[in-house]
Amino acid sequence: MRLRSLTVVFIFCLIAFLSWVFTPPAIALTQIKLFDVSYKDCPPELAQGAVTSGGSAAAANCFIVTGKAENGTSKTVYDADIFGRIYDANNDSVMQNRTRLGSIAEVPPGTSDFELRISVPANQPLPLKLKQFKAAGFSGQVRR
Repeated sequence: MRLRSLTVVFIFCLIAFLSWVFTPPAIALTQIKLFDVSYKDCPPELAQGAVTSGGSAAAANCFIVTGKAENGTSKTVYDADIFGRIYDANNDSVMQNRTRLGSIAEVPPGTSDFELRISVPANQPLPLKLKQFKAAGFSGQVRR
């Protein structure tokens, strides 16, 4: 009976040790502060063939959203999803039911520039209002 108890304890300790040794490092979601967010017209080569967010061929205006991204950690953040709300001059949402607007491939430690291309239906009045912009990504590369 005593031998069986020792065997169980040994196997438990072995499993615990192996799971500790072979566990991959945790990849945590890191918040990125976005600020100085503004927009400008797309250059002509990017504006051609612009479609609305629904994928229809309706007339659309192309814009580049620009700003600063602040990574307060000491590690590069990868695949940072950009979230925000965009309204037209009448305070109507430009991206219906959609707050994820795009992503930033890499955000190094410190402050860096970012830009994002968006298409807005041509019938929505300007100027656009950009609100609640933020981003979140991972401190290690995510395998796909």
